Amino acid sequence: MKKYLSKLSLLIFPLLVFIGLVSGPAQGAGNADFVQWIAALYPEAQKEGISKTTWDTAFSDVTEIDARVLERANYQPEFTTEIWDYLDARVNPLSVEKGKKMGRYYSGTLADVENKFGVQQSILLAIWSMESNYGAIFEKPERLHYVPRALATLAYGDPKRQKFARNQLFAALKILQAGDIKKEQLTGSWAGAMGHTQFIPTSYLAYGVDMDGNGRRDIWNSIPDALATAANLLHENGWRTGKTWGYEVIIPSTGEKYNEQTKTLTEWEQLGFKRPGGRAYPWPHDNAVLKLMAGPDGPAFLMMRNFYVLKNYNNSDSYALAVGLLADKIAGWGGLDQLWPRPAGSLSVGEKIEIQKRLKQRGHYSGEIDGYLGSGTKAAIRNFQVQAGMDEDGVPSQQLLRALRE
Repeated sequence: MKKYLSKLSLLIFPLLVFIGLVSGPAQGAGNADFVQWIAALYPEAQKEGISKTTWDTAFSDVTEIDARVLERANYQPEFTTEIWDYLDARVNPLSVEKGKKMGRYYSGTLADVENKFGVQQSILLAIWSMESNYGAIFEKPERLHYVPRALATLAYGDPKRQKFARNQLFAALKILQAGDIKKEQLTGSWAGAMGHTQFIPTSYLAYGVDMDGNGRRDIWNSIPDALATAANLLHENGWRTGKTWGYEVIIPSTGEKYNEQTKTLTEWEQLGFKRPGGRAYPWPHDNAVLKLMAGPDGPAFLMMRNFYVLKNYNNSDSYALAVGLLADKIAGWGGLDQLWPRPAGSLSVGEKIEIQKRLKQRGHYSGEIDGYLGSGTKAAIRNFQVQAGMDEDGVPSQQLLRALRE
């Protein structure tokens, strides 16, 4: 599988492999030092073909670091959240229904992209959902960052991401210099991921597609460009058209010892690894890797090559699994037969959504109803707990849900 991961230096979120505390000069230095540092960086950018005009335009309004970037650099849910909670927030009735709706609305575009790049429409819809909630992120500008400022902040204030951030900064300025997007619209995540399908600048330069034919690769405003760019990334990294990402399997009593091993599907079947319901493996001679995402007590999966192609988008098993499961649901099939080993008293995805709805009805919550119980939901929970005379811990629980139902 190493060859599937070798291209990650160009791909969408390679920084996810770096986890560490933010530290460096930005924490103790003033904003004047940051501005001076930016000015001193230009000779390096000039060697990359960035004109002085582009540089000055990009940084004309940048006078201080983006403190939110350094705060968010420490939080990466793919690596800090239990798999079932991660999936609840991303593969749920709301994301599935919205995916089906967007699939109908953009059916023509999706068909054209699938015909050109060989990537299933449901996979593209799932990525779009995962990356920007089908573009809903643009409705909340407070969550977006000006990309050159964000990347300069990382390059200046986060030594662990310094090299990555410099490379992405220069790539972002090449995008601006090419005229694909105006400065005011060059927005993205704290790490510089941009547009509907969240491409970091180097990946944009490598895989960007002008699908609508207007002469610009615009993943911020053009749905055809955004979906085609995502499909092109998968296609160029070995997507196998018409094949699945993997299979849920029931492991035999001694199956745990084979975790992370690679065998053909025929060999797995001979060892007793069966699909729920006794369904057959359509491509018995293809290789697959056994993954026990939650240990031997949870669902088991045989992951195919397309699973690892998805990891070129985001190098996380949880992410690739979520895309695959959501895509299957959007396509009208799928769903797991086995249960995750949730702790006793855990909330189901339906109960998490109900908590958000009831908090909103009581005026405590103003965010999205999505099953993701993040900081906004937990703040709303604390507000309700204070009002209800409960312990103010912000923890979503069965006790909280019962109180909200009263």
